Amino acid sequence: MSKIKIAELFYSLQGEGQYLGTPSVFLRVFGCNFQCQGFSMPRGEVSTERLDIDPNNYKNYNDLPLVHTGCDSYASWDVRFKHLSPMMSIETIVDKIEALLPFSKFSKDKHLIITGGEPLLGWQRSYIDLFEEIKHRDMNLSHVTFETNGTQTLNEDLKEYLSNSGIEVTFSISSKLPSSGELFEEAILPDVVAGYAEVENSNPYFKWVVSNDDDYNDVIRAVATYSNGGIDFPIYLMPAGGTSMHYNENEKWVANIAMENGWRYTPRLQVQLWKNAWGT
Repeated sequence: MSKIKIAELFYSLQGEGQYLGTPSVFLRVFGCNFQCQGFSMPRGEVSTERLDIDPNNYKNYNDLPLVHTGCDSYASWDVRFKHLSPMMSIETIVDKIEALLPFSKFSKDKHLIITGGEPLLGWQRSYIDLFEEIKHRDMNLSHVTFETNGTQTLNEDLKEYLSNSGIEVTFSISSKLPSSGELFEEAILPDVVAGYAEVENSNPYFKWVVSNDDDYNDVIRAVATYSNGGIDFPIYLMPAGGTSMHYNENEKWVANIAMENGWRYTPRLQVQLWKNAWGT
């Protein structure tokens, strides 16, 4: 049976988006096609903060320092930290999920969230084995969320499997704006995200981090680009900030522009409750 390289596996509350506050198992896989080095940096500059962290000094994620700039889950894709992400068999992953879940089962109010990194980058075929093993153990999985950057086309086998699985599937699409340091043309791909809506029982939505007028204007541009491609998914805005200080600076402003545009606002519970620590 297949294996997946696992960065983190933990039980927490969904901190963002449509299922805010829902108890969930988070399966964070290793690997991403983006680095998002521009977060919390002046426009056009990139963060090097993670490069000051010596991977040889750490043996697990919980001991890693948080960063104030750049990608806050840097260790889930930076190859310097790949030793912290073991390759696990599907059976071992599901054993650990059972151990994390209250009563060892999912429910309509206990979800599975597959995140990253970028979860649709390299492990799509393995997810079928994962879901089958969960089904074999009668764990009552009824809902899964993929937290994706919206750049990876769904494998046809996974698309067909999900469409016939009876599992409700949410695609939480956090496509990257230029403030991330990634190019707009490489991050905003209507043809790709259109494929997510082709999954039966799927529920795609956009979720954007904003902190200033430049970000807001980029959201407007992204919405127009997706709309021109026939995409009209719900939109959530959330304040930027991997730390509570930065987060608190702009949450009211983000809430106001969400209301002005008829979009949805989402806080980031993991920042408010746990200061965005690993495993939350």
